Amino acid sequence: MLQLRTGAWPVMLGVLVCLLAGGIATAIHLPLPWMIGPLWAVALLRIRGVHIAPVRGGRQAGQWVIGTALGLYFTPETVSFLAAHLPVVAMTTLGAVVVGLLNTVVVRRLSGVDINTAFFSALPGGASEMAVLAERFGGAIDRIAAAHALRVMIVVAVIPLGLTWVGAEGHQIDVATARQAVDPSGLPWLVALGLAGAAALGVLRVGNAWVIGPILGVGLATASGMSLSALPPVVVLGGQMLIGCSLGCRFSPGFFRAAPRFLVATTVASALAVVISGALGVGIAPLFDMDWPTLTLAAAPGGVAEMCITAKVLHLGVALVTVCHTVRVIVLTLGAPMLFRWVTARRG
Repeated sequence: MLQLRTGAWPVMLGVLVCLLAGGIATAIHLPLPWMIGPLWAVALLRIRGVHIAPVRGGRQAGQWVIGTALGLYFTPETVSFLAAHLPVVAMTTLGAVVVGLLNTVVVRRLSGVDINTAFFSALPGGASEMAVLAERFGGAIDRIAAAHALRVMIVVAVIPLGLTWVGAEGHQIDVATARQAVDPSGLPWLVALGLAGAAALGVLRVGNAWVIGPILGVGLATASGMSLSALPPVVVLGGQMLIGCSLGCRFSPGFFRAAPRFLVATTVASALAVVISGALGVGIAPLFDMDWPTLTLAAAPGGVAEMCITAKVLHLGVALVTVCHTVRVIVLTLGAPMLFRWVTARRG
């Protein structure tokens, strides 16, 4: 019993820090306060040596909350809109591939690591999926995991702040038609569909199952015209907090001392990815007569849950951003082995 209580203290401290950080971030009007506040607070304390631990299964729970909330945006009107804008999805996915290849060169030349580690640390796919593939192809898993943690943290911190600073707030059709009210009769169905989607993709061993699964489960029901409920706002904020805490806990006291040259190279590559994705969003906006903030967020090299909840909070094109990031992760995860063989063949 004593051991259980001792092990629970880091988790309780983490929850307390996240609640305090989220409250402060809300008070000073930061974007995504319940994700960015806990993320930075926990990361800084962990780097300083404070023993903070995430809630067990917290990241998956947070991803499920965000995925379930995002599925409500796939109304019949929104699906028709997306069908007419499939070229946008294709261009943002291609942009992610280009970013990954360019950043492979940057990381390789600035850090001197092997091509295996450089490639899987630079490709903006899912962090866990890239680590698994890297192990198969002989990359350094610890450095690759650190690179993706740093990339997501930089993107989550920079892009929401940047879009808020320039006053980018959208008015897309899917925001107006998404269900916003909590309906006690529809809430059990919403929860069941979200869990069923996550379970189905989990059985199929699909990456990011806890966020993509609920999007598919709830999204298909919403697209068919089924009337569901919104999640209570406090649940959505709690999901953001759990994701922020989990991301912050990826950092440790020796994080920046383990491989400083490699982390500097990763930071440069992440900054370059943000610039390129922003330029892509601004560049293709006139081609499709759409607002550039939505397309910038759709092309951003961040995590699925983090970027999609940013779109939701800033009232941008949530469904389009969700589809773009979901397709990006799936294509990069499935196509990474083939792309890696092509890169190594070109080097040869």
